[in-house]
Amino acid sequence: MSKAEKIEELQNILQKDASNSQARRNLAILLLDTGYPEEALMHLVYLSKNYPNDSEIFYNMGIAYEKLKKFNEAKEAYLKAIELSPSEIDAIYNLGLVLTELKDYDNAIECFNEVIKSDNEDSNSYFNLGICYLKKGDLINAMTNFQNTVDLNDDDVYAHFYIGNIFKEMGDIQTAYEKFQKVLELSPAYSWAYYNLAIIDWECGKSEEALEKLNKTLELNPKDSDAYITYAKILASEHNYEQAEEKISEAIENCGKSGNLYYIMAQIQKQLNNKEESLKYFNLALENSTTLNTNIKFINKEIKSLS
Repeated sequence: MSKAEKIEELQNILQKDASNSQARRNLAILLLDTGYPEEALMHLVYLSKNYPNDSEIFYNMGIAYEKLKKFNEAKEAYLKAIELSPSEIDAIYNLGLVLTELKDYDNAIECFNEVIKSDNEDSNSYFNLGICYLKKGDLINAMTNFQNTVDLNDDDVYAHFYIGNIFKEMGDIQTAYEKFQKVLELSPAYSWAYYNLAIIDWECGKSEEALEKLNKTLELNPKDSDAYITYAKILASEHNYEQAEEKISEAIENCGKSGNLYYIMAQIQKQLNNKEESLKYFNLALENSTTLNTNIKFINKEIKSLS
């Protein structure tokens, strides 16, 4: 019997007997597994009123709320599950994930450490500790936990990637480069690894190698606006403004409206002495300020100087 058929069967059972709690519980879990968290939640809330001391019901409510990105509600559901069953490690782990989403990193760290006390080989908890410490700006503890992750699971692409970023942040370019290469060994289609290698190449004066890696980045992810911008900046630094213009035009076509892309295009048009086009793109950058990193006051000065 397929899952869809099983769902239909359980729904029919409940139509005939709405008090069949086991059928309702089975249906809720099956709905969660098949991507219907909202429907699952309705059944779980109903069950929670009849079984207020059942930790499993609240645990699954937490999962449903989490899937719906209702993180505060998920937090309360997981806390209730843990209150009813303090040794429920899965609920503690999931609570850590939700607290991370809520930017409550200190309490999230407590959750993941609690999981590790129960299982000191849980690489996922070490990884999430790394994320929490990274968000707090604690690169040393972040590095330690990402390293613990790969010591337990050397195939963890994301942990290797974050380690590479931390080494780059710390100025150890060679080790960072090696880490990003490791990422590509594990996942050849990981476009961000190519992008980071390209940035290192460019910073080391290897423009040709950087452009090759940016081409690979965009081949894998044609909507990577940062890659287009870096590509155009490299071309512009070599006074290849026409090619830079083509690259940003391609970016706008693939990525859509973007304050950052319009701003770069305005600067390129300025270098090409296309005053009207430059003004046009500076104004478009301002119109799309939610995707603009450059200070608006600076752009207004640019517009005033061209007017």
